[in-house]
Formats: sequence, structure tokens, C-alpha cells
Amino acid sequence: MAPPTTPVREFTVRGVFLGALITLAFTAANVYLGLKVGLTFASAIPAAVISMALLYRLRDSNILENNLVQTQASAAGTLSSVIFVLPALLMLGLWNGFPFWQTALVCAAGGTLGVLYTVPLRRVMVVQSGLPYPEGVAAAEVLRVGEAQRHKAEGKGQSAGLRQLGWGTGLAALFGFLSGGLRLLGDAVNLWIPAGGVVFRVAAGFSPALLAAGYLMGAAAGVAVLLGLVLCWGVAVPWLTALAPAEHGQTLPALANQLWAGKVRFLGAGVIGISALWTVATLIRPILQAVRQQGARPQAGSTAVPATDQDMPRHWMLAIGAAALAVLFLVTQGFIAQYLPDMPPATRYALTALCVLFAAVFGFLVAAACGYMAGLVGSSASPISGIGIIATILMGLALLTLHTLVPAFAASVSGPLGVALVLFMVSVILAMAAISNDNLQDLKTGYLVGATPWRQQVVLIIGCLVGAVVIPPVLDLLYNAYGFAGALPRPGMDPAQALAAPQATLMQQIASGIFSGALEWTMLGLGVLLGVGVIVADVALRRAGRGALPPLAVGLGIYLPPTIGLTLAVGAALGWSLQRGLRSAKARLGQDWAAAAEERGLLLASGLIVGESLMGLLLAALIGFSGHDAPLALVGEGFAPAMWLGLLYFGGLCVFFYRSVLRR
Repeated sequence: MAPPTTPVREFTVRGVFLGALITLAFTAANVYLGLKVGLTFASAIPAAVISMALLYRLRDSNILENNLVQTQASAAGTLSSVIFVLPALLMLGLWNGFPFWQTALVCAAGGTLGVLYTVPLRRVMVVQSGLPYPEGVAAAEVLRVGEAQRHKAEGKGQSAGLRQLGWGTGLAALFGFLSGGLRLLGDAVNLWIPAGGVVFRVAAGFSPALLAAGYLMGAAAGVAVLLGLVLCWGVAVPWLTALAPAEHGQTLPALANQLWAGKVRFLGAGVIGISALWTVATLIRPILQAVRQQGARPQAGSTAVPATDQDMPRHWMLAIGAAALAVLFLVTQGFIAQYLPDMPPATRYALTALCVLFAAVFGFLVAAACGYMAGLVGSSASPISGIGIIATILMGLALLTLHTLVPAFAASVSGPLGVALVLFMVSVILAMAAISNDNLQDLKTGYLVGATPWRQQVVLIIGCLVGAVVIPPVLDLLYNAYGFAGALPRPGMDPAQALAAPQATLMQQIASGIFSGALEWTMLGLGVLLGVGVIVADVALRRAGRGALPPLAVGLGIYLPPTIGLTLAVGAALGWSLQRGLRSAKARLGQDWAAAAEERGLLLASGLIVGESLMGLLLAALIGFSGHDAPLALVGEGFAPAMWLGLLYFGGLCVFFYRSVLRR
């Protein structure tokens, strides 16, 4: 996009301060939700709406300043994904709380490196690729509509655009309030189909945001996700259910869920892992070219290159990266010295250097893979915990190799302390993954609204630093108030009130399984073989010009809960049917009508993502302040009509979307 014709203020002190304030709320809400239910919300869009509302009355505010505020706030909110690992250190009995400096420095170093890794990826994945980036596009539409309202003299189209965005936002927010708040509507349909000694599952969520994300990601990715679902719940789970005897009193659905969580998800993790490596391999040439060009491009402020194409200068990146690596080295060395005090200094420094090298190299691969996945299905649906599983396995195998081959590490890098070191380093990698997963969405938003990339990259780092300071005290507060499953801070606490921290529990089990030899290697290996087959099919389809079968999307269909995957597929099917309707009507109604219809679809989809994100944030705040899971609920969990009412609302939403886009 061309830069604005007149200079506008973009990087402001008030914007940085406002972004820091929004960061506090978003980080706290994401930490709580992540520990309780294992899910976090994408914070870019709520940050865009809030910043726009707060800056709207200031005459000298503008779309670029709003964009930088949401960029900073979303980075910090996303960094809270480190909670998927760090609580496992308490479950191991290693920590009694969250040491402020260790936790903050891990988050700050990992997040900063994640930002730097996205700098050379921006041109390859944002400017030159056709990835849809659902949340990034939606945030850009929010900012554009807000800017148009600020300058109403530009014409009628802007008010029409605001109406479309408002309809989507209102309908999604209403659904979130009725389902997550009042609990009158169910949020998913879940059907079990028994057939002899096996059971098949058909489940779909009613999330408007996932419907919109599927609409934006396109038909090829939707078919791939659906294929993963069929392989998972139509083949793998029924097959394993037939082979595994149920425990006394255990139902077939309970057994199927147990097998999916304990075995089949590793099949999806294997597909995701090999697909991520393939993705990086296909991107390595343009990435290296972008890195070489990084040094050749003029520094920020030069007139030789448009402001909208100026990344952070290389010497800035090298200095900031060296500082982040130094901090990471010091905090890792301190962790090893604290819990392995008998290790000789030379051995300790060597082990620290190897751990930091692994985190730095693997972190870059993760950044590319997560950026691609976020661009494909959106940040909210991108499986950060799947990346955490892969990182845990590889880090555990690396330490086991050291334990076996290097006598100096034989007595130390094993058992509970080996598990602890794996988890500590994976928390760093997860910080890189989470930031790259979100940052490329932000850079896509900036690209669409004409922002300056290097300014965005600077405020992304600021957001990481602010979030790193916020996360430890919030974690401590929640731990002391509720405790975690398997780790209560005081005797006499009610285990039923403890936060589940599901991902942290899973990471601990995986790391412990590696060192005990009990990990599900067979399913991982089968996943890798399946991923290779899907990659071959994808390459063949692309070369023949007959479409595509994104292998990462197939892995997502296996790994993600079916309530997410099937809803994405429904959204993709809605988009495909609308495209067919647009093509057939374009000849009669003209190109201008078709362009307006496509814009209506984009605005409605953006509104659905905005509405669910904002309502999720409000409900998270209510849950946090009240201390109750459902403070607004009017009915109990056994309210039978809820599922059918939710399905009716979701179906009506699909019909409304279709008719609104194709209206004459």
C-alpha cells in the first residue's frame, strides 16, 4: 500500500503509554483463561477497537497511531502463552512460586528474539505471499472503518462499511453473551455414533470468529482441515478404540477422548512437525534473500525506500539480538547453577551454551512455521501447544543424547532435573513461537493500512518487555489464590478450585515420558509418515494446477479439537459457495457490484472476529473479578435446549452472512 500523502504522527509517547495500559488488562485476562481452560484469545482486534475508541476524540490522532497501539498491546497479550509451560516447574516441585526475575527475563528474551525473527519473514510471508491472515485483515478493516468515521466527508461508502462491521460485531458479541455469559446457548454440538465396539464423533463449534476465520482462509485449507478431521475421528480414534479395552465403568466416548488426547494428538503433532520443517525448507531461499537485502536497504528515515518498506536496520537487530541472547545465557546459567550446584563451572557454561544455541536455532524455525500457520488459519486457531510438544520432544532428545555421549553430563542431565531444564528452555521457545504467531498478523495489519514496519517492530519489543514484567506477579497471584492441578501452595486448599493448566500438565508428562522411555513414539512416527504423504500430494496438486492440500492444515485437523476444526471447514465451505455465487452473478450485475460484495464479506467476517474477541475479553474480566466460572449464568450446565438453540443461532448466522454478501 502506498504511504499517506501527508506526514502523520505514528510513534507517540501517549500511544506507547496507552498500549502499556491495555497490555496490563490483556495479559492478566489471557493468563487466567489459559491456566483455567487452556485457551487464550487473540488480542490484536480488541486492542485496535479500544485504542480507536480512546484516541477517537483527539483531533491529531490517526490510523497509524492506532495501529501502533494495537501492535504493542497484542504482542504482550500473546506473550502470556508461556503459561503453557512454566506452571509445570511448580508441578515438578522445583519452584514454590514464580521467581520474578527468572520468569520476566525468560519472557523478555524469548519475546524479543521472536520479534527479531519476524523481521526478515515480513516480506516473504506478508508482502509476497497470498496467506489470508484472518485477524490481521480484520484488524486493518476495523482501523480503516474507524478512520473513515473520523473523516465523514469522504462519502457514503464509509457509513455503509461501518454498518457491515457493526452487524458482524453485534451478532458475534450477542452470541458470546448468550452462550459464554448467560449460558442459554450452547457453544458446540457433539454427537457420538456407536458402531459395535467402536465409536465415531461428529462435533462442531458455533464460534462466529472461527466461522469467519474459515471463510477467510479459503477452500483448499478448509478441505485439508476436514481431511485431518476424518483421518482422526473417522479412522484413527475408532481403530484404537476397537483395540483398547475400556476400564471398568468407562464409556466408549470417554475412552475415545482419552485415546485422542493421549495418542492420536501425537499423530497430529508428527504431521505438524514434518510440515513445519517442509514449510521452512520451501521458504529458506526467500528468507535468506530477505536477510541479505536487510543489510543492503537504507536505514530508517532514508528517502531511497518508501517508509512502508523500511524494516529495522540490521545493526539494530544485531545489537538487540546480542543483548537478548546474553540475557538468555545468564538466566539459563543461573537456573542450572541453582538446581545443579555440583556441576563444574566449565561443564555448566558448556551446557548453557548448548541450550541457548538450541533455543535460538529452533526458535527461528518455529517463528517461520508459526507465522505460516497463523497466516493460514489465524492466531487463535494456530496450535502453539503443538509447537510446544515438538520443542519438548526435540529438546528432551538433545539432552538425552548429551547424557549418553558426554560423560560430564551423565550424572546431571537426567531424571527430574533433566525434565526441569527441558521445560525451562521450552518456555523460551514458546515465547518466540507465540510472538511470531501474532506479530506477522500485526505486520499484515500495518502493511494494509500503510504503517512503517520498523516502528511496528520497535513497539512490538516494547510490548514484550511490558508483558514480561506483568506476567510473573499475575502468575503468582493466581497460584496463591487457586493453586494448580497437582500443585497447591498451602495445605487445606480445595483441589476442585485449582486451575487446570492443561498444557503445562501435558508438557510435564511428555518431558517425563522422554526421560522414562514411556513417550508415544509410534504415533509420532506415523504422523511423520502421514505428513510426508500429504506433502507429496500437495506438491503434485500444485504442479498439476488442480489446487492444493496444505499439509499443516491437515495436521491442524488432527491435532485441534473437532469443535474448532469442523467450524473452520464450515467457514471455508461458506466462502467457496459465496465465490461461486459471485462468479455467476458478476456477468449480470457487473464488476462494481462484485467488488462491493467481496468487501461486504470481508467486513462481516472482520466484525464476527471483533465481536467474539471483545465479548471474550469482557467475560474474562468478569470471571477474574468475581472468582466464579459463570457469574452471569441463568441456567445450569444441564440445560437441554442450549445445544439446539446454539445450532439454530449458528445456522441463522450462516444464512444471514450468505444473503448479506449476495444482496443486490
